[in-house]
Amino acid sequence: MKIKVMLGIGICILLATCLIVYDQMINHSSHNFMTTYKTSNQYGLDIPNHDNKRDLIQFVDNQMLGEYGVYTNYQDSEQMMDVATGHEVLSESEGLLLRYYAFTKQQNAFDMAWKQAQQTLNLSSGFSYRYSPKLDQRYSLNAAVDDLRIIRALYEAGAVFEDQKYTEEADRYSERFYEYNVKRNYMYDFYDEKYRVTNSYITLCYINLLTLQMFPNNLDHDEQLYSNMLEIIQNGYLSDKFPMYETRYRYDTNSYTSENINTVESLLTILALSEAEQQNSHSIRYLKEQIKSGTLYGQYTPEGTPTNEIQSTAIYAITAMIGSVIGDKELYEGSIQRMLTYQIHDSASPLNGSFGDVRTQTVYSFDNLMALLAFVY
Repeated sequence: MKIKVMLGIGICILLATCLIVYDQMINHSSHNFMTTYKTSNQYGLDIPNHDNKRDLIQFVDNQMLGEYGVYTNYQDSEQMMDVATGHEVLSESEGLLLRYYAFTKQQNAFDMAWKQAQQTLNLSSGFSYRYSPKLDQRYSLNAAVDDLRIIRALYEAGAVFEDQKYTEEADRYSERFYEYNVKRNYMYDFYDEKYRVTNSYITLCYINLLTLQMFPNNLDHDEQLYSNMLEIIQNGYLSDKFPMYETRYRYDTNSYTSENINTVESLLTILALSEAEQQNSHSIRYLKEQIKSGTLYGQYTPEGTPTNEIQSTAIYAITAMIGSVIGDKELYEGSIQRMLTYQIHDSASPLNGSFGDVRTQTVYSFDNLMALLAFVY
């Protein structure tokens, strides 16, 4: 499977055409989400980062795609850890790649990636969150956030490629998600089909509000599900002083819990709110201030004190997407410029074009696929 490389002016013309068609089509579908769907503003088309995009595409194409899907990390491992490592495959990565192919209207690449994702990850109750090629182990639980991302990619493909088969597949997987990851119109993080159980809480960044709106109209109480999950997010707002969000909500105690606030998680929550036009203005103002000063760190206490000074590609990729969704070009451009400081430029290195650590040769799929999406948002 190869990502087509598009260069120079051609990439702008092609992507502009694709995204205009995408925007037109996605707003004329029969699904209920189409009347409320708000695309990004595709600011990525206006910024002359063609070489940056090209180099990243070539890196992902040549170094991160394998027989079973996207590698979790550039460097392989024994794949024996509690968390995915090395060339294990995550449903998270597959959903991001599918969304990128839909955004850029690469139907052949989308079809190949989708076929591969089904073969590698599909269970009877959801998409396995993780597959280890070395152990030939498909883990028996899904991750709601990743299932929703794959479902959304299918809906987007149906609109962009003008092919109902993708929409019908999305409907089918939406119904499956509703059956296994939703109880009494509340979402749960995962369903383990081996033990036939869900967990007892929802992680706020798992709630993709726009995708819930994409669910087919024939699902009972789908509007109640959306309303319930929106309320959980909104009540998880920390404060105007530190306008981020709690980590999770526990159904068994009716309470929020956050040891510390992981910035990527809170940003995904703000992105979900922005897509639903429910973003808090204090959050947006805070992000713009931190990006301007280069002080948006990876983790904070619930009171807003940084626990470290680590920054990451994904943080700035997500803030760029937020900027594009809400029509704030300054936020988008500032985020992209911060993001680009992490890109590796060494034509003699296999890591050229990637976002990672040259010294340790650590390059994560999440950072790089988020950057790829940010470039075209």
